[in-house]
Amino acid sequence: MKKLILALLFVALISPVFAQTVSEENSSEFYYVKVHVEKVYPSNEGYIVLYRKGINGMATVGIPNEWFVDAAGKAELITLPSGANWPYMTIFYRNGEFSHIRLYVHRSRAHQTWGSIPMGTNVKNHFKDADEIKIEF
Repeated sequence: MKKLILALLFVALISPVFAQTVSEENSSEFYYVKVHVEKVYPSNEGYIVLYRKGINGMATVGIPNEWFVDAAGKAELITLPSGANWPYMTIFYRNGEFSHIRLYVHRSRAHQTWGSIPMGTNVKNHFKDADEIKIEF
């Protein structure tokens, strides 16, 4: 009886070691970064997103409208379900390079997380690099 208990204890202690190994065929080439968004500003060029950077910092990034066009485009706009009030974005990388982005926003444009850009503001500098997004951390 003692040998059986010791054998089961040994198997219980050793089995997590083998469960942690990941084979090459099961590993993914994708990884993602979730970023909390403070405000989303729609414009003619696309969406300008004000997001949190570090502990007390803020930064902006522009997501061009062209990225939202195709089903296999570089961006996807997803409305949050009721009860989830604060938007966020998830940036996906494939083999270390930008792949695509998902912007989760509040469904009501009257929500405080949606903003408006004053008339005459030059927003083109937010959309300079039309191939990828550079997020500051």
